[in-house]
Amino acid sequence: MRTDDFWRLIDRARSGGGGEPRAVAARAVALLAARDPGDIVGYAQHQTRVLAASHRADLWGAAYLINGGVSDDGFDQFRGWLMAQGREVFARAVADPDSLAELPQVRAASLTGEELACADMLGVAWVAYRKATAAQLPAEREAAAVPDLNDLWDFDDEEQARARLPKLAALFVEPPEE
Repeated sequence: MRTDDFWRLIDRARSGGGGEPRAVAARAVALLAARDPGDIVGYAQHQTRVLAASHRADLWGAAYLINGGVSDDGFDQFRGWLMAQGREVFARAVADPDSLAELPQVRAASLTGEELACADMLGVAWVAYRKATAAQLPAEREAAAVPDLNDLWDFDDEEQARARLPKLAALFVEPPEE
């Protein structure tokens, strides 16, 4: 599966009746399960690469601000939610995590406290493969390299948040006392 095919499948799942992430994941499972098992394996491999490419400190900081804190698993689930938003939003957020402040869902979450996460999106290939073959998805030969995040900054440091992610900080961090 090629990059364009991966994102086209997600776009088809998004256009199939609303953009609620769990519904997108369910439609992606149905679309993928109807394909050749090799395509499903290709989807899983590409998803691994997409997650590795998005494993960045500032994106983690953005997820931390938006969701009021995130663990390793929480960051993965946030990126599952982000994947369900489609290629353009995903790519823009990886390049500029502060751009997430412009999304209506993020702005709404700043008011409601809703957590933006979708674990279902992370399991699309595994569920689709099981539906298509009644077998487990083969283990990957090589996992994608995940960058060393020793440069993680203190996500609870409001001053750093304002400096690194000013738009998101304006939504999720209390203004400094005068």
